[in-house]
Amino acid sequence: MGLLDVLNGMKNGPAGEPTASAAGAGMSPVTMAVLGYLAYKGIKHFSSSSTPADPAPGSPGLGGLLGGGGLGGLLSGGGLAGLLSGANGATALSAGLGSLLKQFQQTGQGDQANSWIASGPNKDISEQDLAKSIGEEDLNELAQHTGMSRDDLLSGLRRELPQVVDHLTPQGRVPAPSELA
Repeated sequence: MGLLDVLNGMKNGPAGEPTASAAGAGMSPVTMAVLGYLAYKGIKHFSSSSTPADPAPGSPGLGGLLGGGGLGGLLSGGGLAGLLSGANGATALSAGLGSLLKQFQQTGQGDQANSWIASGPNKDISEQDLAKSIGEEDLNELAQHTGMSRDDLLSGLRRELPQVVDHLTPQGRVPAPSELA
C-alpha cells in the first residue's frame, strides 16, 4: 500500500465511499483535518528532533513546510497537498500517527487508539476524551482552520479519526514510512 493508495481511498471519506457531505466535493473537511493534523504532528516531531533523510530535490523538506504556516499552512493554500505529494509525506504521516497514538496512551485512551490499529472493531471514544487526548490548543487550531465549530469538529473527529487510523494501519501496526511511500 502506498501513500497515493491511502489518499485515493480516503478522497471521499475514510471508508472510501462517498458520503452525503463529500459527494462530488472530494475529501471531507474532517478527513482533511485528520490528515493535516497527522502531517503537522509528524513535522513537529522532526523539527524538534533530528531531520529525516535528505528531502527530494526541489522539496522544501518537512521543516520548511512547518516554517511560517504551522497547521494552518497545511490546511489552506494547498500546503497539505504539497506535503503529501512530496517525498516526505509518508514520513510525516507515519511519524504523526506514532506521535498521536503516544499522546492517546499518555491521556489514558491507549485501548481505544490501539483498537483502531488492530484488526477487529474500533472502540468508541467520547468527545470529551477525544478533546483531552488531542489537546485544546490543537483542537482550537483545527476548528479555526477548517471553519468548523468545535462541537462539529469533535463530532466529526469522533466518527472519522478511528476510520482514518484504521485505514492507515492495514497490517495492524503503524507502518514504516517506506511502506506508505
